[in-house]
Amino acid sequence: MRILIAPDKFKGSLSATVVAQTIAEAFHEHPGKFDLDLCPIADGGEGTAEAIITAKNGSWVECQTVDAQSRQVASKYGLAAEEAVMEMSAASGLARVSDLPLDPATASTYGTGLMMLDAIRGGAKRIIIGIGGSATNDGGTGMARALGFRFLDDQDTELENLPLDLDRLHRIEKSAGVFLEVLVACDVTNPLLGPEGCTSVYGPQKGVEDFGFFESRLERLAHIVERDLGVNPAEVPGAGAAGGLGFGLMAFCGAKLTSGFDLIADLIDLRRRVAAADFVITGEGRIDAQTLHGKGPMGVALMARGLGKPVAALAGLIEAREALASHFDHLIQVKPDAMPIPEAIQNARELLLAASRTLTARLTTPTSADAR
Repeated sequence: MRILIAPDKFKGSLSATVVAQTIAEAFHEHPGKFDLDLCPIADGGEGTAEAIITAKNGSWVECQTVDAQSRQVASKYGLAAEEAVMEMSAASGLARVSDLPLDPATASTYGTGLMMLDAIRGGAKRIIIGIGGSATNDGGTGMARALGFRFLDDQDTELENLPLDLDRLHRIEKSAGVFLEVLVACDVTNPLLGPEGCTSVYGPQKGVEDFGFFESRLERLAHIVERDLGVNPAEVPGAGAAGGLGFGLMAFCGAKLTSGFDLIADLIDLRRRVAAADFVITGEGRIDAQTLHGKGPMGVALMARGLGKPVAALAGLIEAREALASHFDHLIQVKPDAMPIPEAIQNARELLLAASRTLTARLTTPTSADAR
């Protein structure tokens, strides 16, 4: 039996490569003969730059930037020929500020803009940027300010404290800089605003409590962007990614959004590898309703379904099983229900190995029940 193992990372505990290797270990323990194809994936979140730079045989560049709360940090991005590949989370990610109380009113993408500026000054002709894992809800205003855009109040005084003063925004002045091509690898399809927008869906994990306040600021931003820049990509799928950074990259940089999963899938020739498999295994740290909005495991499942291949998913936590059941033949949760999440993260590899052994047993027992 040829098995394709194509998982994303288990965020905060295991890289996609380690996840694939751990699942494979369970099959190596089994007396049956398996032909294993290990194929770690990414979808625009953390791990995207590594996957692209590995596929393109590129190198890494270190630069100085700031995190989402304006503290100086060293970060890195990849370089392949004249193409820079980066992740916004390397500067403005939630993990970067995990030691601080969540403060979405001040969390900014300014550091992401500084990374982009470093690449531009270094001679990059194109930037590919993955925008998952953000700590921000600023609509990309911090990024734009780093690239030379000016955000002014009704007295034509520049707003220095973005996004804190975004409710006072009156006018946007275009940057005089020359921008290169920007391609955004995006792992979600949410718009900027509304019940499926970035504030409503992703705000809670960033500390948003006053949803009306944060939503109104982004509504104001979208209105002024349309008036002053002549564009309004608020409804484009993915505009709500990374707290509206997807919107900001399109509005301020003329960026094109593409599925992070599709971008990686093309680079690693995933369709051919799914077609050659008898069974497909995917997974990530959490599989839930958000998985349906363009996450990597859903991309793998849809590709497998389209090619008539059975597919299983392993995840630290699994929610919304009913909505997901039609896409997966097996859904196996790695974390025991009674185990606290910090303990599960600490023992992630051992728990994943045990869950993988469960899946292996089911695949090799003809009368095994579906894991849903």
